[in-house]
Amino acid sequence: MHTGTTLTQFIIEDQRHIAGASGDFTALLNDIVTAIKTISNAVNKGALIGVMGALDTENIQGETQKKLDVITNEIMIHHNEWAGHLAGMASEEMDDVYSIPNRYPLGKYLLVFDPLDGSSNVDLNISVGTIFSILRAPVPGQAASMEGFLQPGTKQVCAGYALYGSSTMLVLTTGHGVNGFTLDRDIGEFVLTHPNMKIPADTREFAINASNQRFWEAPVQRYVSECLAGSTGPRGRDFNMRWVASMVAEVHRILTRGGIFMYPRDNKDPSKPGRLRLMYEANPMSFIVEQAGGISSTGYERILDIVPQDLHQRVPVILGSKNEVEVVLGYHKA
Repeated sequence: MHTGTTLTQFIIEDQRHIAGASGDFTALLNDIVTAIKTISNAVNKGALIGVMGALDTENIQGETQKKLDVITNEIMIHHNEWAGHLAGMASEEMDDVYSIPNRYPLGKYLLVFDPLDGSSNVDLNISVGTIFSILRAPVPGQAASMEGFLQPGTKQVCAGYALYGSSTMLVLTTGHGVNGFTLDRDIGEFVLTHPNMKIPADTREFAINASNQRFWEAPVQRYVSECLAGSTGPRGRDFNMRWVASMVAEVHRILTRGGIFMYPRDNKDPSKPGRLRLMYEANPMSFIVEQAGGISSTGYERILDIVPQDLHQRVPVILGSKNEVEVVLGYHKA
């Protein structure tokens, strides 16, 4: 039996150091964790319970929804709408803000989430995840409008992701470093296994979808070509290229051993210069990466400083090991 610190113990201990803490935030996190455990179980059983495959529906992004996209979205709503901690929710899978039903009390927080990141991989048994972000409601106890959600990433109270792989992990920041917890299914608890996670400043790994190479801007073209040139090129060392098509898996690798992840601005579709959703993916992951000592940028500005213009705004993303991201940003300034 594992005798380490459980997530529940960790959260309560953290709460004790916050003057005037009411316990609402702790209770909200516990509800999110319960949802994540439920999603982990659904992903783990997969075809055994008939949740694999696609539906004949699309989300607001115009993407074909997997069965698990819809199921995991419903799980997140079900476990977080009832307790009176939230004034509203927003999901990558929903067009508009989700209003808390009238039968439930309203709280002082907002929950933003991508219920199943990397869902295109789910039928292939490749790692997928859940990403979430907690914001303060502009008016506690009052139903939040869309405008109430349009806060820059610097306003996040908490951000985290769950990774459903060979084990289920939860990685979390409340603005005081990053900690990783692994689900111990014997006791049904997340246990602290990766305390104070830090991203190495240097790396020889980069992750990018090379099939879009012809659409990249010149700074990214230069950076990738120099990496591929290896020890005989201007960088003077060999690099490895990765691509999982799951932001959770990419960021988790970077947190574990360093690296740089890029989904840069391109001209493939002029109406979508960026691909990743600011509120559901870029902001929470940027908060985590910065708290672990890394950098996150669009190539032109810090992601956490961007004020969202709508719930489903997309942005370019370049994040990861500090020194390597600074090389890419330097090329953007050249």
